[in-house]
Amino acid sequence: MEADESGFEISQQQGSWVVRMWWPTGPVTGGPQRMTVEPAADAPTRDVARGISTTVLRRLDIAAAMNVAKVAPEAQRTLEDVARKLEEGGRVAGEILASEGVSERYLAMLAATYTGMADSGAPAPVPWLARVIGRRPETVKDHLKKARREGFLSTLAGKAGGELTEKTKDVLGAVLKSGS
Repeated sequence: MEADESGFEISQQQGSWVVRMWWPTGPVTGGPQRMTVEPAADAPTRDVARGISTTVLRRLDIAAAMNVAKVAPEAQRTLEDVARKLEEGGRVAGEILASEGVSERYLAMLAATYTGMADSGAPAPVPWLARVIGRRPETVKDHLKKARREGFLSTLAGKAGGELTEKTKDVLGAVLKSGS
């Protein structure tokens, strides 16, 4: 495995070919974002001349590469950092809810934390958020619906998550500037 600040690469040799799979720095939630196939250094010229066969591609063990990627020290540190930041975001959202109710600041923080959870590949962001905020999952779902209706969060049909809107970014920016 090779790593730098942009991501890491895992290589597998299949016959006369070396396959390099690359993941960006961050939580590993799926397959590689880029794959390259090149002749191995010791590949016979006749094999290279024939080109890459479907057999070579079928023999790739992407699942094994993903398992290596998930336990890579860089990936593990990133996962821990992301989990810590998301936990803090959820805690702050809960504090804002307790002090202000369902305010714009709360909806923006909730939307940001929710999208962070969904983007990290968490299987069930709503129950997790409900636990951290101290509310029932149904209540958090209602709050997320309100965040979507009021323009803080876009919709992804059939999937958890969404995109933060400019409105959300503006509210969060104001919160960071004020320090509260």
